[in-house]
Amino acid sequence: MKRKLILEKALELFAERGFEATSVQQITERCGISKGAFYLSFKSKDELILEMIDFFMSQLISDIDQVVREVEYKDERLYKFYYTAFHSFYKRSDFTKIFMKEQLHSFNKELIMKIHKYDQLMEDIILSMVERLYGEEIELIKFDLVYIIKGFLKTYSEFFIFYPYPLDLDLLAKSLVEKTNLLARQTTVPFISQEIVQLLKRPTNEVESKDEILGMLTQKIGELEESVEKESLILLKQQVLEETYSYAIVKGLLGNIQQHPHCKWISYVLRNYFEREGDMQ
Repeated sequence: MKRKLILEKALELFAERGFEATSVQQITERCGISKGAFYLSFKSKDELILEMIDFFMSQLISDIDQVVREVEYKDERLYKFYYTAFHSFYKRSDFTKIFMKEQLHSFNKELIMKIHKYDQLMEDIILSMVERLYGEEIELIKFDLVYIIKGFLKTYSEFFIFYPYPLDLDLLAKSLVEKTNLLARQTTVPFISQEIVQLLKRPTNEVESKDEILGMLTQKIGELEESVEKESLILLKQQVLEETYSYAIVKGLLGNIQQHPHCKWISYVLRNYFEREGDMQ
């Protein structure tokens, strides 16, 4: 509970002052705890910031990834993508505001790398989505389309995060679906090539190793009380250790955990891992 309190009160202060201008002393005063109590939960302010980014961004990425994968009809997929993304931004508006500002002002290498990692995960999801939506029709301009969609997300989220404008999510999503479809079908001059994309990805193209995933699973299993989700994680850990179960069983186990608020990220990581290893094909 103390860790959660620190995260909540730190978020309030970061929203008011920014990362750099907020001290540990100010965070402890806002929480009503001692500095010693803070350092029992977090080694430093930087660790607190990185955990906060992990928590919010992993929720956002896993929510969007789930929608893109599970919406059956093509006509709905792009709409659901935009609706889910902006709903997540709006729901976490304090964090989104900080995140967008700090990307411009941060000189902390670890923070920049963390932000870049999640940015690339978002790019991968968008690329997969546009390839499924438009197929060979957009082969030459697909990377441009990814950056156009990212631009829509950033620009329109600024519009309602920084200004007190009433949010009509349905209208916004429909409007951007129309714009995206027009650009996908009318754009003929590509700018962003595969080579440019690989160059941008090279510094932080991180993929979780088998050992890292096993560590994440062990930690998450230890955190959960007895439940369907915990039992599913135990079986999924066994699948990582040794391929035991069929595609249908693995898919069902992932389905058991993906709605749990504390399992969304591990669900996303495991799905990507199993696809990479061929268990989900």
